[in-house]
Amino acid sequence: MTPDEIKRHVQEYRKKALEGFPFKLIETTGDQALTKWQELKSAGHGIPVVLGGDDEMHPFDNLLTPFGPNGQNGPPPHSVEDILHAAASIRFPVDLAKRKKTESEAAVARLKANLATNPNMPLPQIIETRNGAMRTYTREETIATMEAAPHDPPLGEWPAAPDPSAGLSVAHNLLTGKPLPKVYIGLASTDDWTAIPAFLRWGGWNDCPRPEYHVAALRTWRDRYGAELVGISSDTINLRVATKPKTREEALALARDQYIYCADIIDQGVGTYSALAADLIAGDWWYFWWD
Repeated sequence: MTPDEIKRHVQEYRKKALEGFPFKLIETTGDQALTKWQELKSAGHGIPVVLGGDDEMHPFDNLLTPFGPNGQNGPPPHSVEDILHAAASIRFPVDLAKRKKTESEAAVARLKANLATNPNMPLPQIIETRNGAMRTYTREETIATMEAAPHDPPLGEWPAAPDPSAGLSVAHNLLTGKPLPKVYIGLASTDDWTAIPAFLRWGGWNDCPRPEYHVAALRTWRDRYGAELVGISSDTINLRVATKPKTREEALALARDQYIYCADIIDQGVGTYSALAADLIAGDWWYFWWD
């Protein structure tokens, strides 16, 4: 295909995906996104959610994938009704922890079986960065890492000060911190904001839980902490809470639940349970990101 044909194909795909997208879209700017979200919420004509913008860090078009003519390059996504029905029976975070353990054990078993059949099978490349230096794992180290049981992050020392809040990160460029020039807000025709991941068929890639687990998590945190979904982009969720954990013990227990839900916030983020717990006590914004 020529560049013009590719461009035309992308435009046609986007048009068809937008026709199937479940939310009405409103455009605003990153610096006005939260104000506009509040305005739409107060108007009472649906549930607003900030969806990111035309930015390589939070590409809105990635949210269109389940609604394009090719779906998700696989079976049709589950219906909203089926996702919500599944969510209603989930005990969060217990069931998610069990599912991840089962999937991890199955993946290790498949790896060992494949290596037994083909000892020279291709493996992913793992690069370690330590003290500013990068090193590629040997084949033996890669196998050992892939076969290792899931680790638990360190407790760590309680920090002297919490990290700055990410706030409504989906409306900003994460590298520069600057507001995006254009941001989309979706308006969902529902009175249940916890159903938004179901409407978007959001999740189910890499370590990101499937949509029903997001719904179950949001309902748990809504009931316990007055959480509310403000932003959801292609790989990020921004929640704002009305009630923060009051003690270190409560905050650490919540941090462990959040790690089950989203390991990257510690493994590729704050580094320890104590650092995350301190942030949860200090701030009213929760940030989740899946690689």
